[in-house]
Amino acid sequence: MVHAPALFLYAPQVQGKAVTTRTIDPREAAHFGALAADWWDPKGSSAMLHKLNPVRLGYVRARIDAHWDMNPADLKPLAGKRVADVGCGAGLLAEPLARLGGRVTGIDAAPENIAAARAHAEGQGLDIDYRVGDVAALEGPFDLIASMEVVEHVADVPAFIHGLAGALAADGLLILSTPNRTALSRLMMIHVAEGLGQIPRGTHDWDKFVTPEELKSRLEEAGLEVTDTTGIGFGLARGLVLSDDLSLNYLVTACRAARG
Repeated sequence: MVHAPALFLYAPQVQGKAVTTRTIDPREAAHFGALAADWWDPKGSSAMLHKLNPVRLGYVRARIDAHWDMNPADLKPLAGKRVADVGCGAGLLAEPLARLGGRVTGIDAAPENIAAARAHAEGQGLDIDYRVGDVAALEGPFDLIASMEVVEHVADVPAFIHGLAGALAADGLLILSTPNRTALSRLMMIHVAEGLGQIPRGTHDWDKFVTPEELKSRLEEAGLEVTDTTGIGFGLARGLVLSDDLSLNYLVTACRAARG
């Protein structure tokens, strides 16, 4: 699954002192930035992402409806809500989130991706606040934070997760997706998808894939509680679908843990 990494090295100011977060691998940003011009082509280098996006959107919509007790027929369930897409690439997820009524901020490490995202959103008449930066640049609180296919690209997973948690509103919703670190993901995503050119070579480092147990632990360390974990599977007949099988790729929903 193809997406841009979320973060640059960034030095925010905390009480007058510079604090450096080391959550980006510059090589990752360069890799995805080189794909920016092709991002919106459903038959180009991001073709797999175009196939994945409807599955992710269906999941996001279901979690929105469940968390805020929304009517599934409501066309604007995010109306009045602040939304962040961290590692937004050229805006493939940010745009539908804006169409759902959200006031969307998209952040990405690669300036090329942000330029492509801004141009495409303008052509669609969408007002999305796109920024080059990392998780430390998030100006929360956000009601919904999405970060899809990103955590496996960051250099410091705990710092990244804590950054997301720190920007989440008290009643906010965090949704992540990432490949699992299994023999199946190595076969399908590295050897098959990248080997056959369905995903650009060098997109993934299998050793950086995060298991559901590891991600759950990191989220809990950041004061969040996992409320749902759902797999993304693949079948020859149906393609990419939501699944109980977590072995290839999975989505996680988290919110602030209740204080006992």
